[in-house]
Amino acid sequence: MIVTQTRQEVPATAKRPSKRWWALSVISLAQLTVVLDATIVNIALPSIQHDLGVTDTDRHWAITAYALAFGGLLLLGGRVSSALSHHRSFVIGLIGFAVASGLGGATDSAAVLFAARAGQGVFAALLAPAALSLLILTFTDPKERGRAFGVFAGVGAGGAALGVFAGGLLTEYADWRWCLYINVPLALIALAGVPFLMRDRPTGDLRHLDIPGVLLSASGLVALVYGFSQAEPHGWGDPRVLALLALGTALLVLFVLTEARSPRALLPLHIVLHRTRAVAFLSVFVMYLAMFGFYLFVSYYTQTVLGYSPVKASLTLLVNAVSTTVGAMVIAAALQRRLAPSTLISGSLLSSALGMLVLTQLEVDSTGVLPLYLIPAMVLTGIGLGCLLAVATNRATAELDRDEAGVASAAYNTVQQVGAAFGTALLNSIATTVTTAYLADRGNRTEDVHAATVHGYAVALWVAFGILVGGAVLVGLLSRNGGRTPRSTPAAQTSN
Repeated sequence: MIVTQTRQEVPATAKRPSKRWWALSVISLAQLTVVLDATIVNIALPSIQHDLGVTDTDRHWAITAYALAFGGLLLLGGRVSSALSHHRSFVIGLIGFAVASGLGGATDSAAVLFAARAGQGVFAALLAPAALSLLILTFTDPKERGRAFGVFAGVGAGGAALGVFAGGLLTEYADWRWCLYINVPLALIALAGVPFLMRDRPTGDLRHLDIPGVLLSASGLVALVYGFSQAEPHGWGDPRVLALLALGTALLVLFVLTEARSPRALLPLHIVLHRTRAVAFLSVFVMYLAMFGFYLFVSYYTQTVLGYSPVKASLTLLVNAVSTTVGAMVIAAALQRRLAPSTLISGSLLSSALGMLVLTQLEVDSTGVLPLYLIPAMVLTGIGLGCLLAVATNRATAELDRDEAGVASAAYNTVQQVGAAFGTALLNSIATTVTTAYLADRGNRTEDVHAATVHGYAVALWVAFGILVGGAVLVGLLSRNGGRTPRSTPAAQTSN
């Protein structure tokens, strides 16, 4: 292995410990803002639909518009972030996100709300890669880097469950509009902390942008994410769903072939084919594939079967959010120096799998404030998610030159978005199919609806359990003789 110096010197921010940790707070707050909006609107959908007169057919756009813009533009956002500088992109992304949020909250038009949600996704696609890139460039010491990535991962991973909790709280005690307005003060606080962030120099420009790569990646990812979202209401056999998934897959295959030949590739393939990063990407995809269906089932189960209010239902997921944060900031930090990264990643997947296994014991009737089996399920899945992301985020951005930080960060966020979209659609489709078959076998009796629903959730959770166990085994196989933490860091070294 040949070790060479990168093009830029270690920045002043990276040499001042107090400023580094303040920078981590600012970056983590921005990440929380982006992650919250993936789930915060979910519980508010009925209120939005009532106030704005949104039809059942169109209501999904309040969620889908954000997911499509965010997931489809992440790779371009990573390239733009590098060209503008990550510091400047961070500021632009925050301001744009806050403005779009304010417009969405203030509108009385469904079309404007959907457009505002798409606007949030556009600026999130710039903000997320910029935030992770600044983290990569700021923390270069291996020990501090592990702690910083643990905090960042804990905030990001817990944010999805926290978004459901915040959505329920704001919808019940304030107004659904605050699910969007809340981003404005969060963004202002983050902007006030911008002076703590390092000022990096642009790496590259947009004059020689890989236009075929941009078009193929954006259209392919949009087709896939939209296809997954349409599989939920229409089923996997629907011709439109099949056409979207086939189109998305074909476009992404063409994207890979184009990138392999392009001298200025939007996504240089060595970034995702590097074994350390490939294992990290795989593990995160598997985790998100299982976890976002899990969040959906817990939210539906507690409200439709157990009869919880939105706030009480979201409190259940708050247990998961807290466990995720503890897993990332405490448990992963304690274990990273004792266990090989691949072992910790596999163990994290198995911890979440065990939580899924516990949750397959769902009951139609439950007494008490909170069914006892929900607590260990929330804790085990949360710890697994937090530990995995603390390690995988670090590994996914290891051994990079500075000019690759933006695109690697974007690729990592893209894997999360695609995994979440696919997992939600897949597991919900399985649950719906099983529920329908269960009712048909019993003559579609009304009194069997809850039993059928719970049975459908349980079968889907068994599938999630299998996905997580299979992912853990695959990570172990791919990581043989490759479990040590890379010595090089993006600020000081790179491997050639």
